[in-house]
Amino acid sequence: MSAEFDLVVIGAGSGGVRAARMAASHGAKVAIIEERFFGGTCVNVGCVPKKLFAYGAGFPGEFELAASYGYRVADWSFDWATLRDNKTHEIERLNGIYRKLLDGAGVQIFEGHGRVESSGTVSVDGETLLQARHILIATGGKPFVPDFPGRDHVRISDDLFYLEQLPKRVAVVGGGYIASEFASILNGLGVAVTQLYRRDLFLRGFDKDVREFVAEGMRHAGVNLRFNTDVTAIEEQGTEKVVRLTDGSELRVDEVFYATGRVPRLDGLFADGVAVQTNERGAIEVNDRFETSVANVYALGDVIDRLQLTPVALAEGMWLAAFLFGEQKPEGPVVYSDVPTAVFCHPNIGTVGLTEEQALARYGTVRVYRSQFRPLRYTLSDIQERTLMKLIVDDSSDKVVGLHMAGEEAAEITQGFAVAIRMGATKADFDATVGIHPSSAEEFVTLRQGETVTAAPQS
Repeated sequence: MSAEFDLVVIGAGSGGVRAARMAASHGAKVAIIEERFFGGTCVNVGCVPKKLFAYGAGFPGEFELAASYGYRVADWSFDWATLRDNKTHEIERLNGIYRKLLDGAGVQIFEGHGRVESSGTVSVDGETLLQARHILIATGGKPFVPDFPGRDHVRISDDLFYLEQLPKRVAVVGGGYIASEFASILNGLGVAVTQLYRRDLFLRGFDKDVREFVAEGMRHAGVNLRFNTDVTAIEEQGTEKVVRLTDGSELRVDEVFYATGRVPRLDGLFADGVAVQTNERGAIEVNDRFETSVANVYALGDVIDRLQLTPVALAEGMWLAAFLFGEQKPEGPVVYSDVPTAVFCHPNIGTVGLTEEQALARYGTVRVYRSQFRPLRYTLSDIQERTLMKLIVDDSSDKVVGLHMAGEEAAEITQGFAVAIRMGATKADFDATVGIHPSSAEEFVTLRQGETVTAAPQS
């Protein structure tokens, strides 16, 4: 069988589905190929189930807080299977929605493994051949686990969402947002958690004040953070896993979860003689139009490793569909600056713009405004929950170039302020904005005492 299409998309994650639907809306004949699940990492083993588990992990703290408001929540219990299975039902519902969206847009769906045979041909499971004017690679990423003795005894982040039983003791290896989120979630669900990271402080790339604040908060919540250490080997002894560490010590746990980064999913994607250019991280290299080194072949989303965020992949997919098939072409490339993001560890992180370190490197002199406080909802209790807020301002222009928060509802609060940052708001604009009282968010528009910081001269 052979069919002809204007666009064939390999990968039905967020970016691929958005590109396919938008291309079809512009009148293109579109096919999409998916071998695993509709919705990609985010819907199935990423953002959505993770956030649901994060909600679940927060209830013990809510029960404790409720007592200070006069409620008696005695003898509560937790059933892991209920959370796990209810999550699965929701993911299956979302899978169906993605399929309906594609069907409704007129996109032809092929289930199986897609492979680029040439610059104009794609196969499905090595049998069905599709002819394409344009081919889009949107296969996303997959967890990376380094090679070491006992590697076969570890679990990856995907596994958490389908565990038969919740372990009592775990080691989480990694210092990125996935590792930190999983450590917080498991800790909140009552698991004894040790998080291991080979450097001196986790969440590299985030503002240092935020990183230190979150480390303090996670330790206070009960997570055993062990920095400057790594795994040398893992042995299985009965039902236990013995984790050997670089400092000579060992951990005995029920499970070891590795969250040490993700790599592009390129397995079996290209036939012999067809190869796109990749970078040192294994990501597909593209230009501002998402064109690869092979004519008529495009790539976007996690597989190009620019910003591994679902909304970024959606923006890329919309841009490419308009570029290839729209009557009105995009005015410029996708802009990756001032993209807000969040980490759903405990405490939550919300951030947009530059870190203090990045701002100093770019502007030389900045003003930094910080505030730490105890949110109002905790003041009737003995719970010592804290929030950190931070603004970074270019001293010469008064423009707010970075906004960072660690604390309750950080993502919800940061999203609104991200619009202001994107529009170039100044500190004077923030000061002139009336706050909503009483709220945590008002702190961002009432910060008045700042510190001027100048970058150290280059030696």
